[in-house]
Amino acid sequence: MTTTTQHHPDDDLLLAHTAGRLARGPAVVVATHLEGCAHCRARVRLMDAVGGALLEALPPETLAPDALARTLAAIDALPRTPAAPAPMGRHPVLPPDMQWPRALRDCSATPWRWLGPGMRWSRVTLPDDPKANVFLLRIGAGKQLPVHTHSDCELTQVLYGSFHDGRALFGPGDFDEADGSFHHQPTVQAGGDCICLASVQGKVLFQGALARMLGSLVGM
Repeated sequence: MTTTTQHHPDDDLLLAHTAGRLARGPAVVVATHLEGCAHCRARVRLMDAVGGALLEALPPETLAPDALARTLAAIDALPRTPAAPAPMGRHPVLPPDMQWPRALRDCSATPWRWLGPGMRWSRVTLPDDPKANVFLLRIGAGKQLPVHTHSDCELTQVLYGSFHDGRALFGPGDFDEADGSFHHQPTVQAGGDCICLASVQGKVLFQGALARMLGSLVGM
């Protein structure tokens, strides 16, 4: 990913991620952003340091006399079967100069499926949350998604190429959080395909019956 990222998750989203409060779908999109963004990794390290300092400042609590013994007994009771190394997840064919995100290493994804002229999509399955609504979109140069808004929240990470949605230009490494406060129409810029990773909570609310039908096929 490029080092000239212009759009980042806000502090509330990063804090929820580092605290483990995000659902798995949004978390994997944020984790993918962090892979290529040194700026946001530094923000997360600062949040972790502040959180650690706050924990250190808390008054100590007295543990039960048998707390250590019970903890060790619980560890001894764990299965002893050695864990097999996690396999690399399957994924659709990518451009030669694009790498599969490490955050998706254990995930699988379907081959590219037709969505419309110059538009393809791939369902991403998270092994620890198969019902998470996560997918890849691959849109050709000059193509655009229908105008839409959102019933809840959609997180998008640009992996390849760029698009403009009427608000701003989003290029490789950029992150977008969209909700029902605006309507937009992402249009892929000239020069090649745009590939994005997205997590949708709620529904994408498309204008037009045909667009709504195609969106339902993806689970948007």
